[in-house]
Amino acid sequence: MMALIIIAIAVIDQAVKQLMLTWLNPGEAVPIIGDWFRFYLLFNPGAAFSMGGEGSTWLFTTIQLAFVIGVAIAAPKVKDRWEAVGLAMLAGGALGNLTDRLAREPGFWFGHVVDYISVGNFAVFNIADACITVGVIVFILAMLTEERRTKNEQRSSNPSSS
Repeated sequence: MMALIIIAIAVIDQAVKQLMLTWLNPGEAVPIIGDWFRFYLLFNPGAAFSMGGEGSTWLFTTIQLAFVIGVAIAAPKVKDRWEAVGLAMLAGGALGNLTDRLAREPGFWFGHVVDYISVGNFAVFNIADACITVGVIVFILAMLTEERRTKNEQRSSNPSSS
């Protein structure tokens, strides 16, 4: 299941980025819901949500690669369904942005990530960034509620112990 989620997110992310590259012009806003939600194409050499780190592209690339490999290695050991979904969303987003860093200008390992979603005065981001954010939330909530869910599952599978 994790592999499917990871690959699906990375493929969807790359397909939408390609669509945006053919549809949008860099630096020109396309309003969707007034000025609050718009498409705005830019190429991000730095951290997620276009928030700085321009001189550290190689570091972000290395971290993303290590994370994707780490999740692939750990995936068979992840037993909790929601932790698996959270980690898979994180890894799928990381893989989507890693693909940009490996394949886009200015070159291998230093490529810029395609960002195109602009909401309010927040930074510009993409589907991969959104999946990373939601994945973190899902993973943390899963970790915080794992003990309670485990107890409930044990009770429902063994009703005579109540």
